[in-house]
Amino acid sequence: MTVARRNPLVLAGRELWPVLRRTALTILGVQLVLAISLTLVDSWRRRGKKPQPFPTLPPQDVQIGTGTVTTYTYGADLYDDMLTAIEGARSQVLFETYIWKGDETGERFKEALTAAADRGVEVYAIYDAFANIVVDPRFKTFSKVLRVLKYPIYNAGWRFFDIRRYGRDHRKVLVVDDSVAFVGGFNIGAPYATEWRDTHCRITGPAVWDLKRSFADFWNDHRSGRRPLLLETADAEWEPRIRLHRNLPRQWMFPIRSMYLEAINRARRNIWMTHAYFIPDQDFVDSLVGAARRGVDVQILLPRTSNHVVADWISRGYFGQLLDAGVKIHRFEGAMVHAKTATIDGKWSTVGTANIDRLSMSGNYEINVEFIDPGMAKVMEEIFRSDLEQCSHLAPRDWNARGIHRRFTEAVLNPLRHLL
Repeated sequence: MTVARRNPLVLAGRELWPVLRRTALTILGVQLVLAISLTLVDSWRRRGKKPQPFPTLPPQDVQIGTGTVTTYTYGADLYDDMLTAIEGARSQVLFETYIWKGDETGERFKEALTAAADRGVEVYAIYDAFANIVVDPRFKTFSKVLRVLKYPIYNAGWRFFDIRRYGRDHRKVLVVDDSVAFVGGFNIGAPYATEWRDTHCRITGPAVWDLKRSFADFWNDHRSGRRPLLLETADAEWEPRIRLHRNLPRQWMFPIRSMYLEAINRARRNIWMTHAYFIPDQDFVDSLVGAARRGVDVQILLPRTSNHVVADWISRGYFGQLLDAGVKIHRFEGAMVHAKTATIDGKWSTVGTANIDRLSMSGNYEINVEFIDPGMAKVMEEIFRSDLEQCSHLAPRDWNARGIHRRFTEAVLNPLRHLL
């Protein structure tokens, strides 16, 4: 009887597989434990602490074509104008938000929308169920006069394999009577009114139609049951200096990242960016590094401590490359900066809902408005300079001198940047 010889490569593979599996699980376990520990420690440190006051500017108007763009840096000012628009609505209100807190500010918006519907205005409202999972269910009970779409926590149905159906609705939009629209980073809630530094804009003129169309497309794509089809009746006039970019996971369209990269690659004088969560991919980093090395003044303004401490640690993974190339990094102190804005060369600006991270760039439903206008760029530069008053500058020497425990934490969490 002959004994079959076993292939040594097969045997080695069988012995190696358990080792690789245990190693991968160990690394994942360490990452999860570290992330949870950081979150718990950060929550404990924040107990009873109130954000510090920060500089803001009054709403500023810029005339672009036949319309006006008003920029807001303080939530209370923005909410007053949004509520005034809703209260003056005559035919239609389209309201979309990622977070809609059930506090006094959230109630004000709910009451204003209900009152508008009661007087005969068509009111459509969209909010993200996952973002509001901790909101009191009683707040999320709406009058039947409102047409409400709760974007579901799980939207894939039986198509669990279709990653296009897992994006969240991270947009913040209000359109009233085809005449005025609001878009930007502000969610709806009392903390955002006075405690967070964010940026939003109010738009009149032809660009309002683009925002109405974006709302209608989302509503029509995701409505179900007896929710009516939202018809588009506005005049599609063009305003070439204002362009709307929408990330649409269902259609596998993510133009916001391309918008940024094209603008960065054309920059010759300055690139000033403000972002709440900054976890770019390597190509994005390379574009910023390339701009800095050709003499462009590249400055990035981030929160020193955001409301997601793990994201803060992960974002630091690229600081070394950026600082070595001459990019300036500023950290907003004492309060959360939640803006998603940039301005380049005194000509180009953007205000929107998209962060520089994987979730916003290639995962969620997002909207950014691109402005090619010197007046708007001037306003955005003024806002950036105002925010710098609240910032500390991260010097390359200080970054390189950070402790071993910080380097270890960054190295362990670094692989997670591909998920966030």
